[in-house]
This record gives sequence, structure tokens and C-alpha cells, in this order.
Amino acid sequence: MFVDRVTINVRGGDGGNGCLAFRREKYVPRGGPSGGDGGNGGSIILRAAQGVTNLAHLSSQRHWKSNRGDHGQGSDCHGRTAEDLIIEVPVGTIVRDRDRGHLLRDLKNLGDQVIVAKGGVGGHGNKFFKSSTNRTPRQVEKGEPGEERWITLELKVIADVGLVGLPNAGKSTLLSRISRAHPEIADYPFTTKYPNLGTVDEGERRFVVADIPGLVEGAHEGHGLGHEFLRHVERTRLLVHLIDAVPIDESDPVANYRNIRQELELYSPALAARPELIVVTKLDVTGSEAAAERISAELCREVIAISAVTGKGIPPLVHRISELLDKLPPAAETTPFLNKPRPKPQPKPEAEAVVEPVPVEVTSEV
Repeated sequence: MFVDRVTINVRGGDGGNGCLAFRREKYVPRGGPSGGDGGNGGSIILRAAQGVTNLAHLSSQRHWKSNRGDHGQGSDCHGRTAEDLIIEVPVGTIVRDRDRGHLLRDLKNLGDQVIVAKGGVGGHGNKFFKSSTNRTPRQVEKGEPGEERWITLELKVIADVGLVGLPNAGKSTLLSRISRAHPEIADYPFTTKYPNLGTVDEGERRFVVADIPGLVEGAHEGHGLGHEFLRHVERTRLLVHLIDAVPIDESDPVANYRNIRQELELYSPALAARPELIVVTKLDVTGSEAAAERISAELCREVIAISAVTGKGIPPLVHRISELLDKLPPAAETTPFLNKPRPKPQPKPEAEAVVEPVPVEVTSEV
């Protein structure tokens, strides 16, 4: 099961209570307060870890709570601080506060972490309150409660290249030929139900390719499966648009290309403006070479024709992708219009009370 968005409740551990105790030992004539402080509660930390591919392990457990600190004890013994609870998430996870809507951290790199719920501070024992005027203090503090909040985790896979196109355009087949990924491949639409990643080695260069489910017309409004995974190509630097040269439904390849381009534009203009490489697939089918020439002529764009079945055109394609990536800067974040949080209504500021200065009479004594 692939899960790329989940909302969970996190709560840090409570702090331990302070202890009320006095020393009554044989060779300690004066004795005195000896209550130790309580330990701090454990915090909850999200950490980007290797080997975690999605958020499925968080979908079955909605509430996460860390341990509380130990209570203080007599003989000046402080309570032990609880260990932090570390939750591993995939690299590329965005952490947001559900209620406030602000971004807590974007875990882009391996090892990045963020404290989402701090543990409570332990309370002081009565020894802390000892002073020259308070020799036998009896006041103690209770531990503070841990921080609690609802957070939303959203995964955006980190890849250099994103494969886009209609269902059955050959994206999964191409990914399996240029990398060691093993996506599901079949002769029916929507075979790919979740993004697949593959690492491509081209000489001394290496880049990551993401294959997302096929897009259909109206994807930006929720049609098909692609709208759920379009955010996974927001971090990519290059889009590789696959066009079926001879579609089974006898549709126009150029019209199909323009429909997908329109969906990208409606989803995010910044994503649609990203550099793009057009690839015509299924070159082994009869009439595909003529269709590739017509597509290139009508679009007035560079077009690379390949056959993922026979391998024809794949080495030049991988080399061309590597050349383009060397010239492209890191991708900037995009925010689709549909995912923009609505601004919360701000309360009207109350009229400030005007405080008039009170005259003070200054007297001096001789």
C-alpha cells in the first residue's frame, strides 16, 4: 500500500513531578530538604530516513505519544529524562501544523529532522526552594504537560526527471529499461497506481526518474489518478513527456499532448513552465515513424523517438536527459492553486484603551 498523505496526533511526554523529602540520617545533624527534581518528558521527532518509501506505517496509528519523565526522589535523586520518540519518514516529507496551516519543516535531505511535539519540563523538588530564609521548604512543582498538536505529513518524492503522459504511453516500460526499477506493466490503463522511482546510471552521471500515474483530461479537477500524484513532479528539474505515436483509440497524438499540457498549466503554471523533453514511444508499431515526424513538425519542438520493447533510441534519450540536467539549476518549489490554504479570517482589532498619565507629586526631604 502506498500512502503519501496522512494526518496524525503527536503528544510529547509529561515532565516528572518534584519530590518533597527531608534528610534524617545518623551522621547528618542538620538534615534538610532533599527532594529531587522530576525528569523532562520525551519529545517526538520526525527524521528523514533511508529505506522508507512512503507513509503507510503511519496510516494505521493516528496517535503517537512519548514517555513521561520519572518523578524526583529523596536523597537528592533527580528523575530520569525520558527518551525521545523518533518516527522515521521518507526523504521529501513536508510537515505542516494541521490547525494553523503553517510549515514546520521540509525534510528534503537524508537525516533532516524536526521536533513536532516537545516534552514537558520536569518540576522542581523542595530542595530547589531552599534559601537562607526558607530552611524547610515544603513547596514542590508538578511536571509540565507535553506539547500536543495535529500534524499533516505530505510526501513529495525527490527526483531529477518526471515522466508524464496519458495512461499506457509507455512510462513504466521506459523506467524499467533505463533503471533497475520494476514497476507493474500491463496492457490496460492506469496500471501505475502510485509513483515509482528509478536511478539511472549514464557513465559518471546519475539521476533519479519518477514515474507517476497517467494523466487524463480534467486531472486538475480530480479526474483519473494523476491529480493525486502531480505534486510528486513538483521537485523535478526536467519533465519528459511521453506521447504514444499510434494510440489504440485512434486519437490524435498532438491533441493528446496539448491536453496534458493544459492540465499541467491548470494545476500549476510554474510546473508547466519547467523544461520539457518530448519523447514519442512505441516506435516498433507500424506507422509510428511517420507519426513522430508529423508530431515534430506540428509542435516545432525537439522530439526523440524510442521503442522501449526493442531498445531503439533509448541510449540517445538517456544521454540527452543527462546533458539537459547538467545545464539546469535545482528546481524551485511550486504551489498549485488548488492546494493553496485559504487565509483564515482575522479578528477585528479592538480599540485600545487610552490611558491618561496620572500626575505624580514629587517631594524631597531635607
